[in-house]
Amino acid sequence: MQETDKIWMNGELVDWADATVHVGIHGLHYGTGVFEGIRCYETEKGPAVFRLTDHMARLHNSARLLYMDIPYSVDELKAASMELISANGLPECYLRPIAFYGYGELGVSTAGNPVVTVIMSWPWGTYLGDDGLKNGIRCKISSWQRVGPNTIPHASKATGIYLNSMLAVTEANRAGYDEAILLTADGYIADGSGENVFVIKDGKVATPPLSTSILPGITRDSAIQILQDLGYTVEEKNLIRSDLVTADEVFMCGTAAEVTPIREVDDHQIGPPGPITKELQTAYLDTCRGKSERWSQWLEYATLKQTAEA
Repeated sequence: MQETDKIWMNGELVDWADATVHVGIHGLHYGTGVFEGIRCYETEKGPAVFRLTDHMARLHNSARLLYMDIPYSVDELKAASMELISANGLPECYLRPIAFYGYGELGVSTAGNPVVTVIMSWPWGTYLGDDGLKNGIRCKISSWQRVGPNTIPHASKATGIYLNSMLAVTEANRAGYDEAILLTADGYIADGSGENVFVIKDGKVATPPLSTSILPGITRDSAIQILQDLGYTVEEKNLIRSDLVTADEVFMCGTAAEVTPIREVDDHQIGPPGPITKELQTAYLDTCRGKSERWSQWLEYATLKQTAEA
């Protein structure tokens, strides 16, 4: 991680090195936090944050599922993000808002613990590698199941839930694969460790429904809208692992991963990135970088500090 100048913490910009918490915070011991991953892209009109409002709204929804009240509104978090981008002077960056229970009591109950709210910003390149974005990645079906919907609220992007993802991707990486794909307890495709999964067969696109315990991905929603606008049929339905192997194309998407093709699952060759995946990838990245006006409503622009002082 590349350090930047400032981090927004509880309503103030503080130096990167000073954004610290006590080792006794509740969130460290019990995973009681929620977070978001947001990308800001360099465009001809300046830094553009992709679907900032939707991400901050999801942060609040995630917190609500954990009985957590974030002490800053969606609008206040949006303004803080723009302030941070300006202060750090980064035309392109990754944003990490996080809210967690802080220092107070150390019982399992969160009673008596304040909510700490932080936004970080730093440069972060292609999550699964430039080659993966271009030529596709190798995935492994994980031996770890996706957590059930009545085990933990999967619709919450909660810090503790990502232990499930960490185990899956670590297993896949140790076996020589780029990413993991998790199944539900019933054997249906769920999602990757940090991405949603799409399958293309005979020109039709399918993706697992929310009932498979997946995170309701904002990039997933964007991909569905773009594909439908481009004239493709997109169906949310249960998929089994055989659907991955027999597909014409498979891809993952997420804020960090963007639109990444999958070329291999469990040593079964799917093939190089196909035409529909490439078309979506181009449309998505052109939108993020301000090169397409078709879905430009998803961009919210920031002003860099040096521009504001000019």
